Amino acid sequence: MNTLGKIFRISVFGESHGPGIGVLVDGCPPGLAINDEMIMEDIDRRRSGRKGTTARLEYDLPEIVSGVFRGVSTGAPIMIMTRNTNIRPSDYDRYSAVPRPGHADMVARQKYGGYADTRGGGHSSGRLTWGMVVAGSVARLIIKPAQVRAELLSVGGNKDVEAEIESVTAEHDSVGGLIECIATGIPAGLGEPIYYPVESAISQAIFSIPAIKGIEFGSGFRAAEMRGSEHNDPVISKDGKTSSNNAGGINGGISNGNDIVLRVAVKPPSSISKEQWTWNFEKGEMDILKAEGRHDACIALRIPVIAEAAVSIALADLFLVNRAIYGGIE
Repeated sequence: MNTLGKIFRISVFGESHGPGIGVLVDGCPPGLAINDEMIMEDIDRRRSGRKGTTARLEYDLPEIVSGVFRGVSTGAPIMIMTRNTNIRPSDYDRYSAVPRPGHADMVARQKYGGYADTRGGGHSSGRLTWGMVVAGSVARLIIKPAQVRAELLSVGGNKDVEAEIESVTAEHDSVGGLIECIATGIPAGLGEPIYYPVESAISQAIFSIPAIKGIEFGSGFRAAEMRGSEHNDPVISKDGKTSSNNAGGINGGISNGNDIVLRVAVKPPSSISKEQWTWNFEKGEMDILKAEGRHDACIALRIPVIAEAAVSIALADLFLVNRAIYGGIE
C-alpha cells in the first residue's frame, strides 16, 4: 500500500531517524540520462537552512543502487537512496507515551498497535519526501519538453513571507502556507475520465506529501461563486487554446492543452515548542507537552520543489498510460 502510479510507479522507504531513506522507481523507460548532479539540483532546493526551517542538516547525497548503467536508465527498477547521518532518536522517546497534537503519533499507535517507529515521525515524516523529489527528477525527463514549476504565494495569509516567519518564530509557534504550481507545455489528451482523470492523478500524488490539507485547480473554490458565463473558457484556436483558464488546463478529466494550474494549502507543522495539552498513556490522564527536537516553523518553505515532483510524477504516469493505450499524443 506504499506504491503510487499505474505504469510509472514509485515506492518510498525508510524512517526519519533510521539508517537511511530512498525510493524505488519502476516503469521508467530505458535510455534516460540519470546522474547524481541532475538529482542534486532538486534535492538542494528541498534542503533546510533558511530561517523558519529545521536546524537538522543532512548531506542527502544520492546513491544509485540499480536500474542505471553507464549513466542511462536500463528499463529495470531504479533504486536510489541516501544515508541518514544527523540523527537524534532520543529526542523522540517521549512521544510513544505522549503523542504530539496534530501529528501522526496517535493514529500510528492505533493503526500499528504500538509498533510504529516514532523517531522523528518515522515513516510518516516529511523526511521521506526526499524520495519523492528524487523520483520527480526522473519523471521530469519523461514529460519533457513540458515543465513544472511551483512557488510559495503566502505564509499564514501574508505575502510578506520573511515578516511572517520572523513573527511566528519569536512566538515559538508554526505557520502554514499557500503554494501555486503550474505545468506548461502539456499536450491535450492526457487523463482517463471517471477513474483516472488528471485531477485525480495529481491530487493523489500531492496528498502523499505530509502537511497538505487542500488542493484546487484553475479558479478552484472561487468557481462556487461564479456564473457559467464567467467561468467558461472561450476556445480561441483550433488547437484548443482558451482566452481564460478557469478550468486549470483540464476539462472532463482530460488535459486541454493549456497550462495546468493548481494551488495547495500546507498546514502549520504540528511540532511546536509551545506547551500543549495531550493524553499521557503512562499517567492515564491529560498532560502538558512541549515538543523537543529540531522542527520546521514553516514546512511550506520547502514544499515547492516537492509539489513539482509530485505533479511531474503524476504527469509522467499519465503520459505512459496514454502511450500504452493510444500510442502517444501527437
